[in-house]
Amino acid sequence: MTKDVLVSISGLHQDAMSDLPEDENEPIEVVTAASYYCRNGKHYVVYDELTEGTPGVTKNEIKITGSDSLEIIKRGLANSHMIFEKNKKNLTYYQTPYGQMLVGVSTKSMEVNVTEKNIDVSLDYELDVNHEPMADCTIKMNIVSRSSGDFSLGI
Repeated sequence: MTKDVLVSISGLHQDAMSDLPEDENEPIEVVTAASYYCRNGKHYVVYDELTEGTPGVTKNEIKITGSDSLEIIKRGLANSHMIFEKNKKNLTYYQTPYGQMLVGVSTKSMEVNVTEKNIDVSLDYELDVNHEPMADCTIKMNIVSRSSGDFSLGI
């Protein structure tokens, strides 16, 4: 894969306290240009995130290690280091301009498919904030070379 990539990240959160049917929740999707590199068998994707209505940028780094570990590191307006590992719960502090929260992610399933042309990731996890269940979540990522033209969207 080339250094210049496009990354699509789709997220769907089913609120743990909501009575809404799952099909009434709308996925959130971000498509952006990013930089990719592979070092010591680990895949890295780095991109900047703009927050609407707020000045400044959040630097994001996705680190994929094998097929059972993924990290999302945010630095800037929001700061966190979320670790997703199959069948494990990881805790981290998520710092925002409005305050800090203790966030737990319990990864239920993870699929990582790496080819020469792209990387596909699918995560299912439970999210809690300050030890209170918040949501069942799904994240799908598609990372592809910008020059390939082989790009997919959506959950």
